[in-house]
Amino acid sequence: MIQSLEDAKEELKRADHLIFITLKYTRTGDVIINILKRLITAFDAGIISLLRCLKEKKKIKEIPSSPVEKVDLLSKQIPQFKKFSKYYKTFKVIIKSKYDMREEYRKYITLTTKGKKPIEVTYNKLLEYFDITKEFIIFVEKYIRKNKKI
Repeated sequence: MIQSLEDAKEELKRADHLIFITLKYTRTGDVIINILKRLITAFDAGIISLLRCLKEKKKIKEIPSSPVEKVDLLSKQIPQFKKFSKYYKTFKVIIKSKYDMREEYRKYITLTTKGKKPIEVTYNKLLEYFDITKEFIIFVEKYIRKNKKI
């Protein structure tokens, strides 16, 4: 449980470097995709931490294997998680979709997904996603601390 949380924090550090250093100088679509993958990995580690905490408290019998089942189970067990699950699902959709790059190598680089509902990922949107992921990891840490004392 604690190891997963530490893994999530490490992924956040890597994403931070990609956003504020690498993307600033390279401005390529590959960097945006890598940032989103890091954020997903941080979310995955946080989700595992929450599920292990719930299992330890005997609120769930076993940890599901599929990401969709994990998110659904957490949404049922922890109502505050619903806010974060929306972003997690959005990240997954962006990664799995085909996409186009606009303004690559320029200041206003934008990744746009192809599909029924196109999603535009700009630098500012990446910062928002990063902040939400940090907020989620802080939530996980507080939740685990609170439930360890009980």
